[in-house]
Amino acid sequence: MMKKSERVFNYFDKNKDGKLTPLELHRCIGSICGDLSLEAVQLVVAPLISSENGVLGMDELECLVESDNEEERMEDLKKTFRMYEMEGNECITPRSLKRMLSIMGESRSVDECVGMIDRFDLNGDGVLSFDEFKIMMLS
Repeated sequence: MMKKSERVFNYFDKNKDGKLTPLELHRCIGSICGDLSLEAVQLVVAPLISSENGVLGMDELECLVESDNEEERMEDLKKTFRMYEMEGNECITPRSLKRMLSIMGESRSVDECVGMIDRFDLNGDGVLSFDEFKIMMLS
């Protein structure tokens, strides 16, 4: 019997190459988490992607789909946040977001990163706190 994560993976792997591309991931995560922007999807999956080419394999998808443990999900969210929060000030800044996106192979200007953060910056301070990040990811 096929596991839930395998069924999900096979459904979204449109070209059946055994990998989920950024566009396939966007469809996949959007179906699981609701209507998220491509940027938000990239924030979710970045720490799970182990390959250099920015695609998600079956093992990585299992981390997203099979986790029924709320504590485990929260720990994964904290790990994801820490990857983007590179400046040690416990928030995601436009510069730290730009740096992480660059590591993932996506070139964005600081101004573009400001715009991405503004969409989810609830208190208007220009950065994402963990609580804002969590609301963004869990809504």
